[in-house]
Amino acid sequence: MTGTSTVDRAARARAALAAAELRTGARTVLSTMLSEAPPLDAVAPDDAAALAVEVPRTSLLTSERPQLPVPPPLADLMPDGLRRGATTSVLGSTSLVLGVLAHACASGAWAVAVGHPRLGLLAAAQAGVDLARFALVPDPGADAALVLAALVDGIDVVLVGPGAPLADADRRRLSARARERGAALLTTTTWPGAAVVLDAGPARWSGVGAGDGRLRTSEVQVRRTGRGSAAVPTAVDVVLPFAPPGEHVPRGPVRRRTRAAGGLRLVG
Repeated sequence: MTGTSTVDRAARARAALAAAELRTGARTVLSTMLSEAPPLDAVAPDDAAALAVEVPRTSLLTSERPQLPVPPPLADLMPDGLRRGATTSVLGSTSLVLGVLAHACASGAWAVAVGHPRLGLLAAAQAGVDLARFALVPDPGADAALVLAALVDGIDVVLVGPGAPLADADRRRLSARARERGAALLTTTTWPGAAVVLDAGPARWSGVGAGDGRLRTSEVQVRRTGRGSAAVPTAVDVVLPFAPPGEHVPRGPVRRRTRAAGGLRLVG
């Protein structure tokens, strides 16, 4: 890929995000990324649709781009990391998806959350998400599919939430576009055809003493299913929230892999 085409894709993604914000009144913390975008009053509302179809096909294969890291406790479930060009569903836990985003951003990736009106920036920051590399489009409205298609073209990780109204055909097209562009598509809702599905079970909270303290951590079992190498169901017990990227985590007991109903299970 030439440097010109890379800059062009990034500029178009910035303009698409600006157009989405104009339509929805969204607030973003990705000020550095949008500094080179056209002024909001100069971006027509329909520009997102135009940008979604005008971006040229890239020449760099997804397989040639480095995969994004995941939190160490998920390494056994996602040995290839957060795969570019693939769709990954993370269900049942906001802390779990924020931990995945935090480690992706720590590696230099840009991320955007679309259709997550209740996603808190304080919670994201406490999970280790680099807010300088993270943007929000809380309510994309009826043009969610067009907004997402444009963002997939130029942003590394696109998180899709329940506030983005999509038909099954839209989901298929977005997954195909992510494969073509090399973006990692994350979803917090059921997504037909997802390559990897991480499903967090009920939480077991700790931190409260005898009349004092506060809830600090929760232990959940995360079950992985999916397609291809993820087709064999596997589960691991993890403690949430994850330690922020780069923070030292004391090594715990060696996990052992045992067979359980429905597949393999990792236990501490």
